[in-house]
Amino acid sequence: MTRFVTAPDGVRIAYEIAGPSSGESISGASIVLVHGFAASRVQNWRAPGWYDTLSNAGYRVIALDCRGHGESDKPHDPKMYGHDVMALDVIAVMDAAGLDRPFLMGYSMGGFIGMHVMMDHAERVQKLVIGGVGGSYLQPLAVDDAIADPARRNMIAEALLADDKNTIANPTARAFREFAEQDGKDRLALAACMRAERKAFTAVQLSRSTRPVLVVCGERDNLTGRPEPLAKAFANGRAVMVPKRDHMTTVGDKVYKAAVLKFLVE
Repeated sequence: MTRFVTAPDGVRIAYEIAGPSSGESISGASIVLVHGFAASRVQNWRAPGWYDTLSNAGYRVIALDCRGHGESDKPHDPKMYGHDVMALDVIAVMDAAGLDRPFLMGYSMGGFIGMHVMMDHAERVQKLVIGGVGGSYLQPLAVDDAIADPARRNMIAEALLADDKNTIANPTARAFREFAEQDGKDRLALAACMRAERKAFTAVQLSRSTRPVLVVCGERDNLTGRPEPLAKAFANGRAVMVPKRDHMTTVGDKVYKAAVLKFLVE
């Protein structure tokens, strides 16, 4: 069942709760899931089996649709999509669901947002899983198609707004456009989200966080690079590489799921 909470700036955020009740879960353990760009809680988490994986392991699942996505409101102003702002949406969902210090997992854009939640609201996160964000977070130009690079994000935004997708020459930008054309998606909102100004934390800043962090990337992910450089930036970080998977196919992989379940109980 879809629930809604209003963010501090008035944007309505959709979320749902699945799995055991807090009294039936592992010591009341809950995990909040934050999806990737142009996806939704259903596409990123429910469809690839994450709800079942986590629920069957005894965790209560709270998954939201980020602003501009899914059933949440979809403003068209880039100023409304800073990752620090979207982190407040996650906090609003935590508050509405009665969560104090849950586990948190984000994929791709959700991983960027998850880092903001942990760095800006450390007391609200028990452990953080970052999927689909790797070394390009710290060195955007080190990976061919890194979406951490502002120039590449602008190129993708232009592709999302193009009248004719056949004019899009770059294959990465074309792939983003085709993904954004799926039913129920708002290309204007997604372009605004992609154009938003993003604050990236430095390795020194990340090293000050003492929360356990797991970084997971696919071996063939040319958008984000390897997980080790980002994991090493954290004081208590570890990395997992998913063999033979790219940015899109890592999401539902059994290696990713097994690594997360192990990390949550350690």
